[in-house]
Amino acid sequence: MGVSGCGKTTLMHHLATRLGCAAFEGDAFHGAANVAKMRAGHPLDDADRWPWLDRLGAAIGAAVRDDGLAVAACSALKRDYRRHLERVSGVPLLFVLLDGERATIAERLAARAGHYMPASLLDSQFATLERPAPDERALVLPCCWPVERLAAAVLRYVHA
Repeated sequence: MGVSGCGKTTLMHHLATRLGCAAFEGDAFHGAANVAKMRAGHPLDDADRWPWLDRLGAAIGAAVRDDGLAVAACSALKRDYRRHLERVSGVPLLFVLLDGERATIAERLAARAGHYMPASLLDSQFATLERPAPDERALVLPCCWPVERLAAAVLRYVHA
C-alpha cells in the first residue's frame, strides 16, 4: 500500500515470484470512469473507490481460498479502505506501507512513462493517506530500500 510511485507494483511482482502465488495490480481493477477521472487530473473520492475495492477484495479472497496465498498492490490509503478490503476478501490481510518523502516519490513519478496517474495528484494522495495504526496488521518500510531488502523484511514479518 501507499501513494502512487512508492514501489507497490515492483514489490508485489517480486513477492509473487518468490512465493509462487497470484498477484493483483489494483490499478487493473479500476473502472473506465475512475481511470478517466485520474487521467484528467482529478482525485478519486470515496464513492469512486468502493466498487474498485469490492472488485479487488473479491479477487484477493478467491485466490487465497483457492491457493492459500496472494499478493496485491493497492493504494489502500485510508484505514476504512483497508478494513473494507479485508471484509470483502473474507480472509485476513497484511498491509505493507511503502513509506517515503514526497520529493523522492515525485522524482519517481516524473521518470515514469505511460501511467494514467499524473504526478499532479500526488499531493492529494498524501493528504488522503492514513498511516496504519498500531492495532492494524501492517508493516511500514522505507520505499527507498532495494526491492530484495523490502521483500526479505516482509517475509520475516510474515513468518514471525
